Amino acid sequence: MTRGGNGEPDEIGVPALLARIADALERAAPTAPEPADLRGGEAFIWHAEDHRLVPVRKINRLDLDLLVGIDRPASTLLENTRRFSRGLPANNALLWGARGMGKSSLVKSVHGAIAAETGGGLGLVEVHREDLASLPVLLAMLRSVDRRFILFCDDLSFEAEDTTFKSLKALLEGGIEGRPSNVIFYATSNRRHLMPREMIENEQSTSIVPAEAVDEKVSLSDRFGLWLGFHACDQETYFEIIEGYAGHYGLDVGRHALRAEAREWAVTRGSRSGRVAWQFVLDLAGRLGWRID
Repeated sequence: MTRGGNGEPDEIGVPALLARIADALERAAPTAPEPADLRGGEAFIWHAEDHRLVPVRKINRLDLDLLVGIDRPASTLLENTRRFSRGLPANNALLWGARGMGKSSLVKSVHGAIAAETGGGLGLVEVHREDLASLPVLLAMLRSVDRRFILFCDDLSFEAEDTTFKSLKALLEGGIEGRPSNVIFYATSNRRHLMPREMIENEQSTSIVPAEAVDEKVSLSDRFGLWLGFHACDQETYFEIIEGYAGHYGLDVGRHALRAEAREWAVTRGSRSGRVAWQFVLDLAGRLGWRID
C-alpha cells in the first residue's frame, strides 16, 4: 500500500507489485554474454568462473620462421600438430626447459601455421593453470563441436599440497571418458616433471614407500607423449635471433653495431635468450622511431 498525491492510500495488488520488482531487477541485471562461435574464431580464452569462451581479437604471436635456435622441437611440434589437424593419431606435448627460449611462442606460431594450412580449421583455447579443475566442463563444450582444438596451458607447474594435477592426469589419459578426439593438450613449463625438485626429494624422505610417492607426482608428465626440451642459447644463436628480427622488421643497423649493442644488452640482463633478444629489438626499434606491429 502506498499514498497518492492527495494523501489517500493507493491499493497495489501483490501480483502487480511483484511484477514491478521483477522488472526492476531485470533492468539492473547485467546482460548475459553471447556464446562464442566455436566454429568461427581462431583463438579463445577459457573463463572458468562463468564457463564461457572469450574470442581473442588478435593473437600475440610471431611467424614460425622467426623462431631461431629451436629447429628440432619446432619441426616435431609442427608435424604432430599437422597430423592432429588431419584427424590422424597425435600426442599431447610438454614443452619444458630454459625460460625465455620460445616455448609458448612456438605453440602459438605452430597453431598459426597449421590454421593457415587448414583455412582456420584448427582452434586454440588458452586455459590458465588455476582453472584446470574446470576442464571437464570445457571438454564437454568442445566435444560436441565439429572442429579440432589445441588446449594450451602456459607455465604449467604444481606446488606442495596442490592436487589439481590429479584432475589433469585423468584428462590426459586414464579417465573413463578420455580426451575428446577433437582436442589435444599442449603445455609449457620450466620444470621437466612439473614439480620443484625439492618437492620430489621431500616425498622421498618422508613417505613410507618413497618410490610410490614420487611415482604419483611425476606420472603426470609421463602422460605427455611428446617431451620437447629447450635449452639456454649460446652467444652466436642469440645474435642470429636478433639479426632475424632486425631483418624482418627492417631495422637499419649495421651488423657490427647491432651485435655490439646486443652483447651489452645481454650483459646488463645477465642472460641470453629469445626473450632477452626480443626485448632488445623492442628497445632498438623504439630508439629508432620504428613501429613493430
